[in-house]
Amino acid sequence: MPKLGVNIDHVATLREARGEGEPDVIAAARICERAGADSIVAHLREDERHINLKDVKRLRRVLRRRMNLEMSLNERIVTVALAVRPDEATLVPERRQELTTEGGLNVVKYFARVKNVVGRLQKKKIAVSLFVDPDKKQILKARATGATMIELHTGRYALASSKAGQKRELTVLTRAARLARAQGLIVNAGHGLKYHNTRPVARLPGIEELNIGHSIISRAVVIGLKQAVKEMIALVR
Repeated sequence: MPKLGVNIDHVATLREARGEGEPDVIAAARICERAGADSIVAHLREDERHINLKDVKRLRRVLRRRMNLEMSLNERIVTVALAVRPDEATLVPERRQELTTEGGLNVVKYFARVKNVVGRLQKKKIAVSLFVDPDKKQILKARATGATMIELHTGRYALASSKAGQKRELTVLTRAARLARAQGLIVNAGHGLKYHNTRPVARLPGIEELNIGHSIISRAVVIGLKQAVKEMIALVR
């Protein structure tokens, strides 16, 4: 049965919209843990636009479940990871102007650099996953870095505008998952998954964990609003 990693980046995005400390990222992470999340995912970007260094340090202190730090190959971020020592680090590509991570890490192009970072993290007993497109060359190169895990980028599947397109992308993901498993890799998946399209990905052969964030936080805003209003009415009255 696949595990669930909950990405809390967008709790921090909402906090930074006003810069007044709410909502509390740590409180949100604890709620996710109590709800049964198997891991908490947080992306420390170079510009710290949502999750910041203070968040990362606090999360490492308080989390009871696995902490998965999404991170680029930027040297400052690598240094932070080596110091904080999350349970797991997922290496992702990063561009300053993007709204969210676009596509998988190009392990083929940046093989030497990726392998170097993988080795340094593993020396600190940090499990390393590479966020890659469901592409044979990328998967084989990911294995050659020494990483023990990959996370398949499900963006093209999630954005498919037709049932035929979804089926086609699901076939690509299935083949990629099988190849990765045959290479001895642990296979995770994520990006763009929502409540209406997650189940087929969870059923892929050998999927260990799905990492989902925006969809969960978006739904929480709606289905958790009633209780928040009731509590405020009670205070007002």
